Amino acid sequence: MFAKRLLVFLLVMGLAVVVAGCGGKKAVDEPPSDIDAPPVVEPPVEEEKPVVQEEPKEVPMPVLDDVFFAFDKYSLTEESKRSLEQNAKELKRASGATIVIEGHCDERGTKAYNLSLGEKRANAAKEYLVALGVPGSRVAIISYGKERPFDPGHNETAWAKNRRAHFVIKK
Repeated sequence: MFAKRLLVFLLVMGLAVVVAGCGGKKAVDEPPSDIDAPPVVEPPVEEEKPVVQEEPKEVPMPVLDDVFFAFDKYSLTEESKRSLEQNAKELKRASGATIVIEGHCDERGTKAYNLSLGEKRANAAKEYLVALGVPGSRVAIISYGKERPFDPGHNETAWAKNRRAHFVIKK
């Protein structure tokens, strides 16, 4: 009978140890005190940078040269063509620019005649620019005839300055 009691006692004690082990927290092994724990490295904190939208690089507006015409003519001279070729390069570089070509005449001739001649001069300049690759949608024309002279003089020097196609940049 003593053996039975001893067996029951050992079973109860074994059961108590098992139950006590399951109900508690697991023991954490402490690292040995002579070894330092590795330092905790925090990930770098990224600062919120303000969203900056880059402005499109602004292309300076082109400088366009006037082209000049002979008396009572609207055909382009070789010098006019060179000026228009340079103007076309500038307009291609400043691809957002739109222009108005103003046709002008000297004071000789009737108002109606000069308005018509001024339109032909502006149109000749536009057609040449378009042939050089400038989109026609970026070029408008208008004629002022003899109404807006560059030089108010009444001689051949003044009249030569007034027979022109003048370029006005809109944007």
